[in-house]
Amino acid sequence: IQQTTQAEDVVIYSKSWCPYCAKTKALFDDMAQPYTAIELDQRADGDELQAALLDLTQQRTVPNVFVKGQHIGGNDDSQQAARSGKLKALL
Repeated sequence: IQQTTQAEDVVIYSKSWCPYCAKTKALFDDMAQPYTAIELDQRADGDELQAALLDLTQQRTVPNVFVKGQHIGGNDDSQQAARSGKLKALL
């Protein structure tokens, strides 16, 4: 997780069926910001990754968003960071 979040500008830990994940991806799409989406429900180690994310971030839910290695939070946090300008500043 730490390797991936350090190597990529934006990493979204997601589940393919999650509507909040879709909203977060749409936010970055609208910003024309490339991101790496890791679909936990489509990986054999998805449950282990989600457990590790909980340990790392204290967040159980998806989406779980990192920008430039910094944990942003979920969809609400990402939307708020976009509105406040924090997201653009981090990128």
